[in-house]
Amino acid sequence: MSPLAVVTGASAGIGAELARGLGARGHDLWLVARGAAAMEELAARIRADHSVKVRVVPCDLADPAARQRLAMELSVTEVDVLCANAGFPTCGPLAANDPAKEAAEVQVNVVALHQLTLAVLPGMLARRRGRILVTGSTAGRQPVPTAATYSASKAFANTFAESLHAELRGTGVSCTLLAPGPVRTGFYQAGGIPGLTDQKILAWLTPARVAAAGLAGLARGRRVVVPGPVAKAQNLAGRHTPRALLFPVLRTTILPRLRRARGVRATADALPK
Repeated sequence: MSPLAVVTGASAGIGAELARGLGARGHDLWLVARGAAAMEELAARIRADHSVKVRVVPCDLADPAARQRLAMELSVTEVDVLCANAGFPTCGPLAANDPAKEAAEVQVNVVALHQLTLAVLPGMLARRRGRILVTGSTAGRQPVPTAATYSASKAFANTFAESLHAELRGTGVSCTLLAPGPVRTGFYQAGGIPGLTDQKILAWLTPARVAAAGLAGLARGRRVVVPGPVAKAQNLAGRHTPRALLFPVLRTTILPRLRRARGVRATADALPK
């Protein structure tokens, strides 16, 4: 049997490229996301290109019951690789956002990551073999006003992955954090800022490049992979810039870009103080 890799958020973007890369490495695949049609198309291409088995698993990871069913199945399946990649942002002043969407964001970005990791980890440890790739973000390295829930959720993902990496030392199992910066995907459409990819942010990376860097780091058992010079600069600045300096920079550079991307004129009351 070929080793099995499970990829969440596999219908598009980084997740789809992770699935392609793992298929090319000879892994059978479970593709997990809400978009069944997109995953079926991807699965057909991967099967044709790499002669591996690909199962499409439609699942809304924001739905606790659906997520529990998936976690139960994973807990009794021999999973060699888990790519916990699913996630989406909400953007705008927190009080103006849809509370249901904010809650779903926490369920997908935080609770699903935690629950699915717990589902596969005991089996990996028992076999002394397995790899976990967590897609975090450079946005999790600092607070991001007007993306408060997203940056907080990615702070959880970042810290969780790095903590688990150290905890698993010597077990035969590893956990790698993939922390990208700006990537051209449909991610920004989901966050209500479709115009952001039209703006110049030095250099946007492709999902293929980010996924390739993540899989290379995963294979080497690295703790953190931050692909591209822009993301590396964001990663360092977010961690080390004093907040008294960081927030004025965000107000004058990042927040105007987000407002333009949303196509909405923000009022002075909506600006973070």
